[in-house]
Amino acid sequence: MEEKKKQTTTTIPRTRQTQKPAKHMSQITLLILLSLLSSSSSASSSSSSNTLVKPPPLLILPIPSASQLQWQLGHMALFLHFGPNTFTDSEWGTGHADPHLFNPSNFDATQWVRVAKESGFSRVILTAKHHDGFCLWPSEYTNYSVRSSPWRNGSGDVVAELAEAARDAGIGFGLYLSPWDRHEVSYGKTLEYNEFYIGQMTELLTRYGDIKEVWLDGAKGEGEKNMEYFFDSWFSLIHQLQPGAVIFSDAGPDTRWIGDEAGVAGSTCWSLFNRSAAKIGDTDPQYSREGDRHGVEWVPAECDVSIRPGWFWHASEVPKSARTLLDIYYKSIGRNCLLLLNVPPNSSGLISAEDIQVLQEFSELRRSIFSDNLAINALVSASSTRGGISNSRFNPKNVFKECIYTYWAPKENQTHWVLYLNLQQILSFNVLQVQEPIHMGQRIIEFHLEILNEDGQWKKVTNGSTVGYQRLLQFPTIKSQYLRFVVNKSRADPLISYFGIYMDHFSILSNISDTSSRTYFNGTQVLQQITYNHSQIVSL
Repeated sequence: MEEKKKQTTTTIPRTRQTQKPAKHMSQITLLILLSLLSSSSSASSSSSSNTLVKPPPLLILPIPSASQLQWQLGHMALFLHFGPNTFTDSEWGTGHADPHLFNPSNFDATQWVRVAKESGFSRVILTAKHHDGFCLWPSEYTNYSVRSSPWRNGSGDVVAELAEAARDAGIGFGLYLSPWDRHEVSYGKTLEYNEFYIGQMTELLTRYGDIKEVWLDGAKGEGEKNMEYFFDSWFSLIHQLQPGAVIFSDAGPDTRWIGDEAGVAGSTCWSLFNRSAAKIGDTDPQYSREGDRHGVEWVPAECDVSIRPGWFWHASEVPKSARTLLDIYYKSIGRNCLLLLNVPPNSSGLISAEDIQVLQEFSELRRSIFSDNLAINALVSASSTRGGISNSRFNPKNVFKECIYTYWAPKENQTHWVLYLNLQQILSFNVLQVQEPIHMGQRIIEFHLEILNEDGQWKKVTNGSTVGYQRLLQFPTIKSQYLRFVVNKSRADPLISYFGIYMDHFSILSNISDTSSRTYFNGTQVLQQITYNHSQIVSL
């Protein structure tokens, strides 16, 4: 018993001795672990703060100026042809119409601007002087102006009222000043008329606040007096007086004519251009429509078209339908251009109700189609990403952000450029939208879209050449969950700022054959289409 007690008494202390160090060790271990974690976190934080960011890829020249970029982001502008022609039922006035004919009794510039803004137009451009020479402002260089008309008792100024209305509404204001002047007696005398024209241009650019665009052309009737225009002097003056304005003409310098008055651009359309290859009043329409892949200047195209058959209002004419305007939209804005739609005010001084109705329907069509990007919730990946997959700055997810300053960029020195999309469900669509961050230069030469069919095979749906600020491609309705967007050729590493797919229930693809196994529509390629239940489906 004594031995058991002894053993017991000697065992208890041992137990206590072994427990204390264990407790002490666990505390030390915990402290060490916390210290290590703190150190690791600190090192990681330090390492993270010292991580270098991958810079953007090199710009590829030419690139747009700030004013050109702002112009392109505007999408659409409203042209306003207004003057004596409105009252004489003519298009090209003779320059001899009595100024007393000009008397728009219900003139309301705020209505013009309200219609423009509510219809989605970013600026208005007024024919301050058309070919007849009549001035819609009280010019000090001629009596052939609103000053000689009964409107506002001779004290009216259309330019001033429209400039103020545009400014109050927060939209841009531009002016057209026709070089051809059928009224001015100095026309045909080179030096004298150029001085006259510069005088009038100076009035317009110094009296009415910010001017966003100055529009002029080389239009002149056959048999008219020979006249040399000092375009370079005019352009220099405009940029001096209104440095934020872009200048439109057949050949730039800031924006160019598309080469037709139908509002249709080429299926290939570069903003790159060589102004030396173009002449105002005598430019090759094909060159204007397509631009120049090897061009050294940035001169994007503007597509002008009238909502009515004529440019001025005529009581006997009716406006185009909203669907026709939608088709023009695809072939202008959808081909890297700005759409300049002419909506002429009537003789009362208002935009006609039937024109407003069409514009409202046109706006609703665009909203119905383009307000819902069916790819917005897609899982997206890429063949490569600049700076690695973890680099959010160039991540492929950027293609769903509506901003040209965020974009997907592939790893440099690649020749395989692909975006993969999983829509997460089978969806129907018939419109593709692609945009490039044009402030980095226009890059893409060729591309195509593929879908994964039921057999697990990739099949091409549509293809195109050039993207630029925006490309819209239509094709017969297809269904798929998996897409692949492939850039075939590019001037430099291709960059994608936006990708979208949409369902257009309104357009009629009338020029697609039901029997041909291969055809082209709107500059795109469509494969093996069949008609099913009155809609066109691609069979793949």
